[in-house]
Amino acid sequence: MRQIYKNMVLFIIGGIIYYFIETLWRGYSYVSMFFVGGLCFVFIGMINEFLSFDTPIWKQQFIATVIVTLIELAAGIVLNKWLNMSIWDYSNLPFNLWGQVSLHYSIGWFVLSAAAIILDDWLRYFLFKDEKPYYKLGVYLI
Repeated sequence: MRQIYKNMVLFIIGGIIYYFIETLWRGYSYVSMFFVGGLCFVFIGMINEFLSFDTPIWKQQFIATVIVTLIELAAGIVLNKWLNMSIWDYSNLPFNLWGQVSLHYSIGWFVLSAAAIILDDWLRYFLFKDEKPYYKLGVYLI
């Protein structure tokens, strides 16, 4: 039950942040992006449930980027292709997949994922008394 509560709190925080990041980037967002963002944030937070804090941050970022890209792809297929909501279309960008994800935005998510990983870890530490986080860059701890 505690894990469900934790994930709900993190889902809401992640959804709100994602919604506002998109609003800052595009000038607007959709309520569906709150749910996409919440899901992304919860799954990014689960990285340290399977890997230790000794895993270099860049590897965690890579995994987070794959997670966000796959969630965005799935959401894009459902929201944009099946439901015809036309929330986004990356067809004009190089290296896109069905206009729903692109290498350009995946690289952006790699950069943003460092902040998401660190925020999630510290929220878990302060709000839920989880393990105090630390980070490794290659061979160095920070």
